[in-house]
Amino acid sequence: MINLLLCGNEKVFDGALTQLISITNRTKEPINCYIFTMNLTRLKPEYTAISDEQIDFLNKVVKSKNIENQVTKVDVTDLYEQEFMNCANENAYCTPYTLLRLLADLIPEIPDKLLYLDIDIMVGGDLSKLYNIDVTDYEYAAVKEKYGCWIIRPDYINAGMLLLNMNKIKATRLLEKARTLIKTKKMLFADQDAIFWSTTKKKILPRIFNEQSKFNKKDTIICHFCKRLMFLPYPHTENYKQWNIEEVHKVLKCHYFDNDLNEYVKLKNEYEKRK
Repeated sequence: MINLLLCGNEKVFDGALTQLISITNRTKEPINCYIFTMNLTRLKPEYTAISDEQIDFLNKVVKSKNIENQVTKVDVTDLYEQEFMNCANENAYCTPYTLLRLLADLIPEIPDKLLYLDIDIMVGGDLSKLYNIDVTDYEYAAVKEKYGCWIIRPDYINAGMLLLNMNKIKATRLLEKARTLIKTKKMLFADQDAIFWSTTKKKILPRIFNEQSKFNKKDTIICHFCKRLMFLPYPHTENYKQWNIEEVHKVLKCHYFDNDLNEYVKLKNEYEKRK
């Protein structure tokens, strides 16, 4: 069983659907996916939890591939408010939903090994190749951040993919220390910085497990459609997600996931008709 963690509000539905399609189309091992969510409309009206209807549809999709697959909603609204309300990083560069992974050690049903994935990720190979990596002696395994490892520190990691050893994390209090940093110190990359600076021991993995720019490589397991810095024809950033299909084709020149995205379009239309 592969234990996954995703986080977000109702707007992550497209990301969760595309990602889970890509996983279940390439991975035979059953998937047990937790989605941490919350209502935070005190900050913005659109900050509403992923709906039960959306969760039910995601369950239908993954179970059509393997009856043992499961998607579970975990509402952490009260826990978030207790830990992070009005904290220094609540209005960080991303939404407050990026902070939810820092609560994983406080949720009793979370298993000892957990793979966290950002919602803007597609899986290009058998996910068990990543999940079955041994992290017994480490708090987590991760891949270096494409730009941060040059600008910040050589071992600076991208936290969009984290293979978590929850037993070790609880022993070293990594997430507890990260939450303290989030509450007390304003940081440029908020949750990612908090995790990095709270780490005792991590395992660095090859880029195939969190590729942040080249999406057509056949050996890549994790393709991360994160914001990219481009220098031509002038310095600028691009931030196209996998469900932005036209831009994925025309700008990113990526066709590797066309079958998955065609399936996504059909399923999304089915979901809209049900609504």
